[in-house]
Amino acid sequence: MQCSFAQTHNFIHKATMSTQARRLAVLCAHINPTRLPPDPPARLSLSVSPAASDTQNQNDCVFCKITRGHSPAVKLYEDDMCLCILDTSPLSHGHSLIIPKSHFPSLNATPPSVVAAMCSKVPFISNAIMKATGCSSFNLLVNNGAAAGQVIYHTHIHIIPRKAYDSLWASESLLRRPLNLDDEKVSQLAARIQKQLLPSDICQDTKNKSFCSSKT
Repeated sequence: MQCSFAQTHNFIHKATMSTQARRLAVLCAHINPTRLPPDPPARLSLSVSPAASDTQNQNDCVFCKITRGHSPAVKLYEDDMCLCILDTSPLSHGHSLIIPKSHFPSLNATPPSVVAAMCSKVPFISNAIMKATGCSSFNLLVNNGAAAGQVIYHTHIHIIPRKAYDSLWASESLLRRPLNLDDEKVSQLAARIQKQLLPSDICQDTKNKSFCSSKT
């Protein structure tokens, strides 16, 4: 059963309006960090297997419906692996989304080859959007996880066109408040992060062979 464009727009609009204030706060948190309220605890269901749950998520996913052609969208670009559409609740004129055609709930669950395919489209799509909207800049954004403001759990990249003094986020007029870390804390943090990196993943890229050999 196919939905009209208006029905799809209303579905996404209702899903995002309740989180719009939270989303805007997260988008500007890199400039003016704020503490967000904790998410409610997840409700577990013992009767649903992980496989069945994932299938249900895909059936309910608005982006999956768009990629399957069951829901309409304003498409800017499409190939075998990904799709670029206009956001139905744009933060600026030309705000667009690059989404993979396969369902992955988050960026860290998305295969590197799919991430590479999505990111490789950013330069020429963003260039076209900037020319069409008369913008000189753009934000490239991924909301990954609830605490980061993710609303639709099908990984996607935001391209948000910007103009000078557009006042999209009021906090951009404020001074940044960087963390004050001494050299020892920075070194300890780097060591902890490097410990979590899987050498097998790093060494798949021949450019990282010297790094890998230094860690073995």
